[in-house]
Amino acid sequence: MTDTQRLDAPPRIPERPTLDGLAEKWSRRWQEEGTYAFDRSVERAGVYSIDTPPPTVSGSLHVGSVFSYTHTDLIARYQRMRGRAVFYPMGWDDNGLPTERRVQNFFKVTCDPTLPYDPDFEPGAQAAVSRRNFTELCSRLTAEDERAFEELWRLLGLSVDWNHQYTTIGPESRAASQKAFLRNLARGEAYLAEAPTSWDTTFGTAVAQAETEDRERPGAMHRLRFGPYEVDTTRPELLPACVALVCHPGDSRYSVGSFVETPLFGVRVPVLAHHLADPEKGTGLVMVCTFGDVTDVTWWRDLALPARVVLGRDGRFLPSAPSDVDDSAYAFLAGRTVAAARRETVTRLRESGDLIGEPEPLRHKVKFYEKGELPLEIVTSRQWYIRNGGRDDALRSAFLDAGQGLAFVPSHMKHRYEHWVGGLTGDWLISRQRYAGVPFPVWYPIAGDGTIGYDTPLVAREADLPVDPASDVPPGYTEAQRGQPGGFAADPDVMDTWATSSLTPQIAGGWERDPDLFAQVFPYDHRPQGHEIIRTWLFATVVRAHYEHGVLPWKNAVINGWIMDKDHKKVSKTYGSAETPTGLLAQYSVDAVRYWAAQGRPGADLTYDEAQMRVGRRLATKLLNASKFVLGFGTPASDAVTDPLDLSMLAELSTVVSAATAAFDRYDHTSALEVTERFFWTFCDDYIELVKERAYNGDDSARSALRAGLSTLLRLFAPVLPFVTEEVWSWWHDGSIHRATWPSATGHAGDPAVLRLTGAALGQIRKAKSDRKLSMKAEVSRAEIRGTAPELALVESALPDLKAAGRLAEVILIPTEHGSSVPPIGLVVSCAL
Repeated sequence: MTDTQRLDAPPRIPERPTLDGLAEKWSRRWQEEGTYAFDRSVERAGVYSIDTPPPTVSGSLHVGSVFSYTHTDLIARYQRMRGRAVFYPMGWDDNGLPTERRVQNFFKVTCDPTLPYDPDFEPGAQAAVSRRNFTELCSRLTAEDERAFEELWRLLGLSVDWNHQYTTIGPESRAASQKAFLRNLARGEAYLAEAPTSWDTTFGTAVAQAETEDRERPGAMHRLRFGPYEVDTTRPELLPACVALVCHPGDSRYSVGSFVETPLFGVRVPVLAHHLADPEKGTGLVMVCTFGDVTDVTWWRDLALPARVVLGRDGRFLPSAPSDVDDSAYAFLAGRTVAAARRETVTRLRESGDLIGEPEPLRHKVKFYEKGELPLEIVTSRQWYIRNGGRDDALRSAFLDAGQGLAFVPSHMKHRYEHWVGGLTGDWLISRQRYAGVPFPVWYPIAGDGTIGYDTPLVAREADLPVDPASDVPPGYTEAQRGQPGGFAADPDVMDTWATSSLTPQIAGGWERDPDLFAQVFPYDHRPQGHEIIRTWLFATVVRAHYEHGVLPWKNAVINGWIMDKDHKKVSKTYGSAETPTGLLAQYSVDAVRYWAAQGRPGADLTYDEAQMRVGRRLATKLLNASKFVLGFGTPASDAVTDPLDLSMLAELSTVVSAATAAFDRYDHTSALEVTERFFWTFCDDYIELVKERAYNGDDSARSALRAGLSTLLRLFAPVLPFVTEEVWSWWHDGSIHRATWPSATGHAGDPAVLRLTGAALGQIRKAKSDRKLSMKAEVSRAEIRGTAPELALVESALPDLKAAGRLAEVILIPTEHGSSVPPIGLVVSCAL
């Protein structure tokens, strides 16, 4: 496709241009003509590749989605016009807990992996289904969601190449995720361990450190008597799990190495020292339980303490006491929830006299899974991990160094990356006890006595991927050996969604599936994403690329902010404050909504503001009408621009092109739009008004300059306002504006001050008429313009246009000693009306 101007044919201008229907018209045309198709013939140096965030298809998109994805599209369109072959794929994140929850609610089903597969199952009444039936329902529902998402993205004008789509649960993604995991395992970067893990009882799964958040909750501090000592705790219900008391090594109040008995349970526990104990907090003596929080885990490891586990995966106390705790003393806790156990424990402590005073209410931060509804508990479980520097200082340093090589936009977002990596306390837990996800391609041998060999896993062959251990068998085994002594057991877990999403560069780029494509796009140029997932998506992707390729996965990480409501709260479907954007797009036009989104700079939050959308609609409408006016003058006989005012406009426009280009190059789309929009109104309000009479009279210089200015402005606006600019472009050019060449700041012989000064003079003339409530067409018998000699000389070069635009019969130029040739303008105009 070309951007050739049709010089031999009149423009095809509608009688009444309108914004209505443009999105549908051009979205369809772009798809039919392959306007945004990626050119695979281009060498890597000419490619601009984007690691597009795959939106979670567990509901509907909202204005926050429109905001962030528009930002990416602005850069894609700009780079395409700069002559780059843009690789702009789209993925759909149909993996993870949100999808499961949506499927459970939509189809009214629950998953029971012990049930057999029913090939004829159709959802109806509430039912439990097999894992395979459940995942099929996930695929069915997410496919419908993906179609709805794609329809909205097309309507929004995202210049995605829709031939490059993927889903995070599709066959290609499963194969890539399993292959990367097997290689991590073979190199020792992945490992299986039974250890304390953060556990969400809402979803019934372990969660990673990166997926937890602090929420402030009411609680109470309880002071308990441990023999001669007093201990403060917010979790008295964990007394049967107490394994030690800890004080600071320098705290002389306590006898390190001595033993005390736990209240209610009478278990002897040691008094030990650890540097993390704060002698200024409470009594300075801390109860260590297995496990109340992550600090308990640290003390347990560092001090080589035993484990007394009392909480189960369902968030209730286990039916039996730990082996060294008396069952009769423990019986009142068995089967209780944490809250119920706490109440009963406090009652019994009060009765025994081991509660000192009454609990003191407080508010404190409690760890939650980011999607969970109940506080996290810590339980011991067998999980898969990938090493990420949480327990290896050298590896942590390597990932910190990697972050130094990544260009963050804005640059201060790098500190979030460094803060997260520097504060890691453990490796990345990648297994989840769920159903809809990428299964681990692993089985375990079962010995003759029924013992499962977790230390000697059986792994799939890469050539067989993707596999599902629940239905496939390991090499050398048959289905009849499943679950039998001498046979095998399948790994029951699935990978964390980030374990798949961390491979989006590989999945979208065809890693080892399409080597030529991968070499063409990897490492990528651009990773757009939100700042809240720097610790998850961004860091995890860096980890996987480091292990597999030894390089960063992209050159630039462009971080978007959030959309805030009028109360300065985040707009999102999670918090029920999001609005589906379809109505906004219809009401204001797609271009207008994109204009609003473009007001948000990288890393900065933006207020949801329909007033800005109205401004955007006014701008798009003005662009339609001004373009019709300019093109209505007809095609000039010559392209030569000779008049000083025309040359001045083009010279000023050249500086706008330079500024907009520099802004886009640094990912500052907002500044690019601002400088373009500011000049556009000058072009319409001043330049067109000044030269229109000359253009009406057939002056080729004016007509050529008007067309040149319009052509440049349309291309500068094209990334932000793709539909209205394409519509106008089609009136007088063949091919798409989005395949046209980005304007260049070639420079012109004119002096930009001619337009600035003449436009300022015209503005004062208009004001004089307005103040007297006269029509802008009213004649002015005499106008006096005062300014410095250089200023007046420039105005004089455009005086015929000024007189025509201002309806000036006579103009007197009066030199003054003071003034300025740059804003603020030194001219003073007085009119005799």
